[in-house]
Amino acid sequence: MPTVQVRSVEEVASGLAVPWGLAFLPDGRAVVTLRDAARLVLVAADGTVTDVTGPGADEVAAATVPRSEGGLLGVAVVPGAEPGGPVDVVLHLTAAQDNRVLRATLDGSVLGPTRVLVEGIPKGANHNGGRLAFGPDGHLYVTTGDTYATGLAPDPASLGGKVLRVTADGAPAPGNPDPSSPVWTRGHRNVQGIGWAPDGRAVASEFGQDTWDELNVLHAGADYGWPAVEGTGGAASGFVDPVAVWSTDEASPSGLAVTDEGVYLAGLRGRTLWRVPLRPVPAGALDDPAADAAGFGEPQPLLAGEHGRLRAVEVAPDGSLWVLTGNTDGRGDPAPGDDRVLRVEVG
Repeated sequence: MPTVQVRSVEEVASGLAVPWGLAFLPDGRAVVTLRDAARLVLVAADGTVTDVTGPGADEVAAATVPRSEGGLLGVAVVPGAEPGGPVDVVLHLTAAQDNRVLRATLDGSVLGPTRVLVEGIPKGANHNGGRLAFGPDGHLYVTTGDTYATGLAPDPASLGGKVLRVTADGAPAPGNPDPSSPVWTRGHRNVQGIGWAPDGRAVASEFGQDTWDELNVLHAGADYGWPAVEGTGGAASGFVDPVAVWSTDEASPSGLAVTDEGVYLAGLRGRTLWRVPLRPVPAGALDDPAADAAGFGEPQPLLAGEHGRLRAVEVAPDGSLWVLTGNTDGRGDPAPGDDRVLRVEVG
């Protein structure tokens, strides 16, 4: 499988304190969450950074309780808005009693009042999940962590250690394995990224414990093995195996982005942008977990050690990759100007 090269790396913005989530608005600006400050900023392609204000911004700041890996985490843009007009966004935050997902309307740089879409997601100092993304089916996917309570991950009654699938209004999405539940997949330790290949395959990045980090293909109702299995368990285990693994010091994969040729994962501890090439899969095998591994090539490291910890990556409207560094999160070694938004071109 051919490799790609990094053609250019350009700093778009700097001086961001613990950035976590990144999503593009229809007008081309990116909305970025600041985990510990519980605030949002808008970043334009020319580097202009604008604070988001308004009643919703104040409600988010008041509701968020930052602690270690908890705080204001993921953000996603509700599909269907026109460029330049109001757009609804969804936010994942750690509150006093739980992790929850809110929705509000962003008009310019003013966020309107919030409403709760999903609540009751287990919270902890660590392993809060937090990534949000709308799938090609129009539904919202929410990644959650086990909060170090490993028994939550395989328990279908718990929202911890799961990928949830809900409508844009927060109800369990039609077609879920249990029509009354938002749970889509289970048996996860801490899912930090999610995206979709052009052929519809859903992929998710997951922190391992001491041995293996994972890239998984998501299948409705499947169990990914945690805590019984870390990494590959094999067909006899009864769990779905990952399609790629890394030692935990190589990756600690956070956000991910998918292009027409590969999956890109932002590595925290590994300080690397990992690319996993996509291979074609026959349409009849897309729902067969046994065929998952054949759809991916050998992982390729990019930007290794060049910018420190990498927290998130998204495909920009111009086709480049925007990468958030994560050096101010308490586990990195911040350089002057951290943290940054980088524009990366590969080819």
